[in-house]
Amino acid sequence: MGLPSDDIVVIEKGNEKGNGKDEPFVITINCPDKMGLGCDICRIILEFGLYITKGDVSTDGRWCYIILWVVPRSSSLILRWSNIKDRLQSICPSCLVSFYFDQPSTRSMSSVVYLLKFFCLDRKGLLHDVTHVLCELELKIQRVKVMTIPDGRVLDLFFIMDSMEILHTKTRQDETLEQLHAVLGESCISCELQLAGPEYECHQGISSLSPVVAEELFRCEFSDKEICSQALSPDMAILKKASVTIDNSLSPVHTLLQIHCADHKGLLYDIMRTLKDCNIQGHRDLDLFIRQNDGKKIVDPEKQNALCSRLKEEMLHPLRVIIANRGPETELLVANPVELSGEGRPRVFYDVTLALKLLGICIFTAEIGRHSTSDREWEVYRFLLDENCKFQLSNMIARSQIVDRVRRTLMGW
Repeated sequence: MGLPSDDIVVIEKGNEKGNGKDEPFVITINCPDKMGLGCDICRIILEFGLYITKGDVSTDGRWCYIILWVVPRSSSLILRWSNIKDRLQSICPSCLVSFYFDQPSTRSMSSVVYLLKFFCLDRKGLLHDVTHVLCELELKIQRVKVMTIPDGRVLDLFFIMDSMEILHTKTRQDETLEQLHAVLGESCISCELQLAGPEYECHQGISSLSPVVAEELFRCEFSDKEICSQALSPDMAILKKASVTIDNSLSPVHTLLQIHCADHKGLLYDIMRTLKDCNIQGHRDLDLFIRQNDGKKIVDPEKQNALCSRLKEEMLHPLRVIIANRGPETELLVANPVELSGEGRPRVFYDVTLALKLLGICIFTAEIGRHSTSDREWEVYRFLLDENCKFQLSNMIARSQIVDRVRRTLMGW
């Protein structure tokens, strides 16, 4: 016996208020539990541009009941709630099979990758406008290669996957190209969509990072330069107050994890991602009753300290943003940890291109790739910035202002 599929995920619209603001939508999920389910749910919610204002989770390790109150990050966001429901249902274990075993997702583990290639005249904000269309169409960007030609034209290669898994149909392809032509307008010279070939493998990695840049980008703490930055100091004071404590006295079978920190976009995702990668299951400022994958409490002091340190690092420094010299050019680099499952953080490329568009900075080249350090894999975004903007890119104060704006956009501040 099991629940009908329509009852696994229920989405209810909040009541309208007189002040012009609506109450949050309420998402209820009632299904068998599995390791990392909370992380997968939070990733999808973040991917759709939603913000979790409140949550309540209960589980006995076999069955879970989750209630999340969510609101759109932007009033202009186009939300297809039926698609959100389908995506959430797709990652829930099957209710029609015994829930004593972890069930694989109903979606294929390796979706097809497509190559979107367009050639057009360059302009400020072009890259973000295209990214905005792809996000609204639920097309996930896997890799990007952007090349600007000196004569003012640009060749962009987007390697994408379809969250709806119907991009092989003519209707879906026509819809995608039609919306892209609408945003590119008369500047579009050509726009093609096809299955990705061997060129996708060639763009899996990124251009090598110098040891100095890699050390600055992947360090665990903010540099003295960032901490002393006048633009960042108010936020740094709040971030530094983050605390993580563990208590084994309140439950005979679970460890209580108490987290107090500044809010940011994707906070719950960052916490759930960390717990998933550490093989820890969550059961309910944020209090979580957790246990290890073997069903036992966390009593080993070394494991407790490692978990607390990892969580504090993720809350203080969930995304890395720096500006460095790349030869005579100025490069913006952004990095985020990759889940052990191979999933990257949603909407990073969207947020960075939005911040640069609002700053009036053109992107000369851009690329996305993966980089491995000794303890984890990272998704790295690299942007060569056009010098023709209102910022003196060689000036340290100007660089701090750009980094601050990009980080604030990524963190939802």
